[in-house]
Amino acid sequence: MSVTEIVPGLEGVPIAASAISRVDGQNSLLEYRGLNIETLAEHSTFEETNFLLLYGKLPTRRELDDFIRDGARHRRLKYRVIDLLKCLPEHGHPMEALQAAVPAIGMFYPERYHPGTEQKRLSCLRLIEKLPVVVASFHRLRTGDDNLIPRPDLNIAGNFLYMLRGEEPDPVRTRILDVCLILHAEHTMNASTFAGRVVASTLAHPYCVVSSALGALSGPLHGGANEQVLTMLERIGSPANARAEIRRMVEAKEKIMGFGHRVYKTIDPRAKILKKYAEQLCRRSGSRFYDIAVAVEEAASEVLSDRGICPNVDFYSGLVYAELGIPRDCFTSVFAMARVTGWLAHWIEQLEDNRIFRPTQKYVGRSGESYVPIERRG
Repeated sequence: MSVTEIVPGLEGVPIAASAISRVDGQNSLLEYRGLNIETLAEHSTFEETNFLLLYGKLPTRRELDDFIRDGARHRRLKYRVIDLLKCLPEHGHPMEALQAAVPAIGMFYPERYHPGTEQKRLSCLRLIEKLPVVVASFHRLRTGDDNLIPRPDLNIAGNFLYMLRGEEPDPVRTRILDVCLILHAEHTMNASTFAGRVVASTLAHPYCVVSSALGALSGPLHGGANEQVLTMLERIGSPANARAEIRRMVEAKEKIMGFGHRVYKTIDPRAKILKKYAEQLCRRSGSRFYDIAVAVEEAASEVLSDRGICPNVDFYSGLVYAELGIPRDCFTSVFAMARVTGWLAHWIEQLEDNRIFRPTQKYVGRSGESYVPIERRG
């Protein structure tokens, strides 16, 4: 088949058939394996959602217990990986530390090159369990604190909060982070997932697949918008300033961070869930940022509603993360901690009927040029 039309960014071009997740942007719908995200956020856990995404079905009680127990056994990092984290510059970005650590972790497991059923299971468990440990460990080490040993008695969210702060995790905050991880675990064919599937199609091992996805997520057009939302809220400073500032930004054609989505034409369903938790946490702490965020949402909806631009998942997620005590430059890394499950589900799916990605290009350069000796070049 000959294709001559270039589609910038491959927008709207299907590149794979997938049964993992579905988005209906017109009706504010996100499903994992056919299950609505609101239902999962209310009733499920991150561990159960991981099982669902990886295996295509909800687990039985025994399957889930085994999955949780086996996963907790793989949390600890090799001491040489800890040494690697210690050697990284403390001013380096946590996403860069995470991307450096993931292939290093894989080097300790030779079976990464053999994608049999058991090898796939072990690789998935290691990556899902170790990424939160890397994020928490790098943060503690860069701030001069001792690294903590992971606790197998806590779930992934609780262990991350424990290792990050060195305190017994609060059950309410643990549950809220658990829901955040569910909400970010998968989202169809985005840039990082596509990057991962391209690398997977070469039959690279899963640690390289996840590393490539991390690289794509680290870009400011993909991850990191929630950090910028908090910066915007700080600049606005008060609910009373929101309307004037939003109008100024629109007139100046500045991007309002946390608004708009390539797929959703109504409010992102994840944003609705996170808004509830942002209010709960800010009321507990006395933070003013929730009221500012609501005023910004109202002002932006007033100005932009006719364009179908609504809050996306980033608008309230950064506010929730900040209230959970997560450092601002770790926000994208927390996103990655959740999304690794989706990346791995796509890795497994890609291998089921694999064909290496080999797109073409449209050449627009010169041809038939003469070589000019260097002595005669102007």
